[in-house]
Amino acid sequence: MSLNIALIQMNIAFGDPIKNFNNVESRMKQAVREGNVDVIVLPELWSTGYDLTSLDKIADVEAKKSMAFLSKLAKEYNVNLVAGSVAKRSEEGFTNTMLVINRNGDLVKEYSKAHLFRLMDEEKYLVQGNSDGLFQLENELCAGVICYDIRFPEWIRTHMLDDTKVLFVVAEWPKPRIDHWRALLISRAIENQCYVVACNRVGEDPNNEFGGHSIIVGPWGEVIAEAEEEETILFGKIDMAEVDRVRQTIPIFTDRRTDLYRL
Repeated sequence: MSLNIALIQMNIAFGDPIKNFNNVESRMKQAVREGNVDVIVLPELWSTGYDLTSLDKIADVEAKKSMAFLSKLAKEYNVNLVAGSVAKRSEEGFTNTMLVINRNGDLVKEYSKAHLFRLMDEEKYLVQGNSDGLFQLENELCAGVICYDIRFPEWIRTHMLDDTKVLFVVAEWPKPRIDHWRALLISRAIENQCYVVACNRVGEDPNNEFGGHSIIVGPWGEVIAEAEEEETILFGKIDMAEVDRVRQTIPIFTDRRTDLYRL
């Protein structure tokens, strides 16, 4: 099975959900108009940006507004949404939470960021997640993680042990470390023999400049499509059968020495 992917590499209005909701809707319309799209991917914290000091005012209570908005668009455009992440408010506190919604508008996964990034003060304002990012998309097992998570290969490998074929990554990755972004994503694809579909933002907030370079990487580590540093919609196609071919060629999952290490 093949999937046509569209990654919405966008600027994010700092602390302005209304403006960001309107921008996302416009970009989704554009993506569907320009391509035969099966999956649309959004960046991390697309509705608020990293305005963490204002979460009391702008976080989405139980992510209800975001889910209603995204469900409507998924049904209207007949697409699956790996809908980046939003600042969710619940009884436990604020979380950086990925939402995955299928073509029918049904929520199929919530994943809250497991590794909070101290350089952007996440640990001061957010509660870390404690569940995995696994979900089914078009009857294929996929995984979703958020930004800093990709620096933890043991966390990514945990998601790959049940024949997971695609790793979706959503991010607000700063420009000064964009070389790390590319190297880590390509490494995660090679070592797990999977597709990596990674959507980053562009633009600036009061404290950071973001580097774009949203990317789709194949299971050999080949770059299938890559954006630069401007707002754009990046299109690419992935073929699940290619994952099987690569894993049969070099059977790393069969040859793992679980007697020597935990994962």
